[in-house]
Parts: sequence; C-alpha cells; structure tokens
Amino acid sequence: MRSRLVAAAALVLLAACSPPTEVREAPEGTAPFVQVYSTDVITEWDPSRSYSNEIIAFQNIYETLTYWNPVTKLATPRLATSWHASADGRNWTFTIRSGATFHTGRPVDAAAVKASIERTMKAKTGASYIWNAVSSIRVDDPKTVTFTLRYPVALDLVASAGYAAYIYDTKAAPDLTKWFAQGRDAGSGPYTVAQWQKGAEEELTLTAYDGYWGGWRRPHYNTVKFRAVPDPFEAYQMLLDGEATFVGRLSPRLFARASTMPGIRTSERRSYTTTMMLFNTARGPMKDIRVRRAIQKAVDYQGVVRTLRGAVGPASGVVPEGLLGHVPGREPRQDLEGAARLLRDAGHGPGGEPLRLRVTYGRGQPDQQLLVTRLRAALRPLNVTLDARPMDWNAQWELGKKRGQDIFIMYWWPDYADGYSYFGNVFHSATKPEFNLSYLRDDTLDALLDAVPELTVTDKAAAQRAYEQATVRVLDQRVAAALPWVLYSQRAYLGGVEGYDDNPAYPDVVFVHSLKPSA
Repeated sequence: MRSRLVAAAALVLLAACSPPTEVREAPEGTAPFVQVYSTDVITEWDPSRSYSNEIIAFQNIYETLTYWNPVTKLATPRLATSWHASADGRNWTFTIRSGATFHTGRPVDAAAVKASIERTMKAKTGASYIWNAVSSIRVDDPKTVTFTLRYPVALDLVASAGYAAYIYDTKAAPDLTKWFAQGRDAGSGPYTVAQWQKGAEEELTLTAYDGYWGGWRRPHYNTVKFRAVPDPFEAYQMLLDGEATFVGRLSPRLFARASTMPGIRTSERRSYTTTMMLFNTARGPMKDIRVRRAIQKAVDYQGVVRTLRGAVGPASGVVPEGLLGHVPGREPRQDLEGAARLLRDAGHGPGGEPLRLRVTYGRGQPDQQLLVTRLRAALRPLNVTLDARPMDWNAQWELGKKRGQDIFIMYWWPDYADGYSYFGNVFHSATKPEFNLSYLRDDTLDALLDAVPELTVTDKAAAQRAYEQATVRVLDQRVAAALPWVLYSQRAYLGGVEGYDDNPAYPDVVFVHSLKPSA
C-alpha cells in the first residue's frame, strides 16, 4: 500500500514501553478488543488480491506458511512447522501443521496450500509477484508440499509476506470472487468475520473461531472490532474513555500525553514505513523533469521531521534502514534557491507563468497534512499554488489509477521483510497503474529491478549495488519521487492488555490471539 502509515539485515530498533499505574480493561469475555484506525479498513476482501489496509484484519483471519520474527530476523513456523531447501535453492519443501482447519471446516493440507497459492499467482495483481520465481507446486503427501523455482529465492521469507501469501480454502464457494465480495472469509486464523458494515465507523467485527489450532485455553479476546476514526483527538478520547483498546497512530503531542497517562501503555519503534511523494511523470506540468526536481528541492525535509518530534526520522534513499537496499548518507535537504532556478528555466517561478499543482494525501493523516502545509508555504513565493485534497484512501487510490493528480502522497511498507517491493511495485514499469503512481516507464530501471530477487540469494553485495543504482535512477536521474521521512510506530493501548509486540514487517497489525486481557 497503500494508504497509511514495513531482509533480513540488522534491524535498528527504537523500543519503549510505559507501565500502567491503573488497569482499564474488563475481564476476558466481557469486552472486545477495539482497534481504532484512521480510515476504512477493507479495500479488497479477496485474499489473492488484498493489498491495502485490510492487512490489520486479515492477519487475524488468515495465516501464511511462515511468520517473520523481528527478534531473530528469520522466518518461523506458522501453518508450516518445518521446511528445507535444496542445495541450489530451487526446490523448497514445507511440512504442513497437523490439526489446522479452515473456518469452513475443511482441513488445511498440502492440496489446499497448492490451490490457494496457484489461485493467487493466477490473479496477477497486488503482491502476487512474490511468487514469480515459482514454476510449479507439487503435493507430495497430505502434509508435504514442494515448490520448484525458476531461480533461487528465499521462499521461507516470501511465505511470510503480509500480502499474497495467505492460505485459504479455494473450495469455500463455486464463485470465490463473488463470495469474498460479500464480506466472507475462508481463512484458518483465530478469528472469522462476524459483521461488515461498509463505510460505517464500526466497520468490521471478528469473532473467535472455535476450531483454531492455536487453542483458546488461556484468557483471550473473543471479539475484535475495527473502527474507522479519522480524527486523532477523537481516537485518543475513545482510548481514555475505554471505548477503544488500541490506537495505532497518534500525533506527537497526543502520544506524549498518552505516555504519562495512568492506565495507558505506549510502544515506540522504528518502522519500515516510509512516506512517499510520487510525481506524475506521464502528464501535466510535472511531466517536465525540471518542475519535478524543483518540487523535490522545495520540500522542508528537516523542518517537518523536527516538527513531528520523534514520530518520524529522516529517510535516506528509498529503502529504510534495516533492510537490504538501504543507502545511507542520502538524507534530502531543502534548496529553495535551486528550486527557483529550475522553475524559471521551465518558464515558471517568480515573474513567470503561474503553476498550479494538485496534491492528494490521506484524510486523517496530520503528518501528511503538515507536509502539504509546509510545501505550500515554501512554493507560494515561487509562484506555485498547491491544490491540496485530503481524501479517503479508496477515493485517492482510484483517482491515482486515473492519473488524476500531480503529486500523490502515501505511506509504503514492504510486502515482506525485504527491500524489493519499495521499488518493484512502485517504480517498475506497468501497463496499468496499481501502485506505480508516478507512472514511470524506464527500461534501464526495470532491468536493474528484475535482477534483484535472485541476486538477493546468490550475491547480496551485487543486490545492494543494484539497489544503489536504482536509488540514483529513481531519485536523481528520473526524479520520480521525494521521500520525506521514515515513520516511527507510536502506539497507545489500554493498560489491561498484556503481550503486545510491534512487528515492523506487519505494519499496524495487532495479533490479537497472542494478547492476554487482564481482569
């Protein structure tokens, strides 16, 4: 994605927890876990196509073969209990967990794994590219499945992805597309869909799946609710009033308040989520590279980071620190004199032709609003006017797919803990815009990116060099984007919640089954 706000190299963490002095949580079984989100949760119900906000719900409804552990920085068991690869890395065999069943009642077996991944591959949308290396999938026995690859990739890492790696019951209905669109699920996770109210504040309710292989012996939350609340002050008040259990993002000021509030816990950690300003390279005034470069120089990078007071850190390159592909020493700086020269060269700037640019950003995203406000102030003396439009994600994305803006601001995180998706899905040439919302078409860049997945396994040094060249190509040579900051995840939740752990590979996801509500 994506609308808001995520490899294994050394992960730089910033973690802190504030202990509560007062418990605000009803005993287990009497209160739901209520997660407040800043915008609509569900964009796409089909797990083969899901590629947006619904990750926060889907990771509680569906499961993947493996799970990325932020402590060990390795893939660990989930629906697969073990796996091994051949010496050349082209054959991967997974052993499937015994006793796991789908919410439909059918068993999670090797045939189901094969069917779900093949259906996702066939969809050719969203993050289905993660399976591009797979040439065939073979069922060896009911609990063993083997993947044969065209070229070596770390398939255990791929299988932990937050998107396109879900295992689901393809036999749930004759027409799965229609069936999913009605707000139904076919997962194996601890929770299943109880109610969906599209567009409502209390959008989605999940209830415990009694047959979950992980069991329900100790205290758990039996109900999970997702509420769409764009106003961070309202979200914070809901937390204080006990109407919300977990708020995934607050303004720096509200987070500081929450950190000292009795009965509230807070968690802070460097994330893999970046803010991207994607420039329209295909049409309109931004088609002129001089205009794009001027806007890139006009952004008040340091000022915004200072104002957001610890909620973000400066970005360097395209891939954030902690993942293969990160390029240190590339923190951008504002250069208004350079921006003015470029605009004059393009026939704009002070005394030239007035320039009006349409910018879209996320409604309910105060940091993105601050970015736009600062950019508007910087550009006004340069004879540039910003037509800034805060939008709900679905509307913003639909407009973006029609090339309806000059600058598209969004958060982006990886599909799994690797640097490829920062480039492959956003800047690789595509016939129809999906998330490549700069509309860049560049054969040189495509060739670099196409080589990276195999190099990541066979020659990490060469993969890093390819990422560095791709960074130069995107930011300097083609000037397709600006990246103002990397997000720091700042969460606030009720003091009665025990066991929460922030995993940067699954942004904003709370794995609710792992929590313990205290009385």
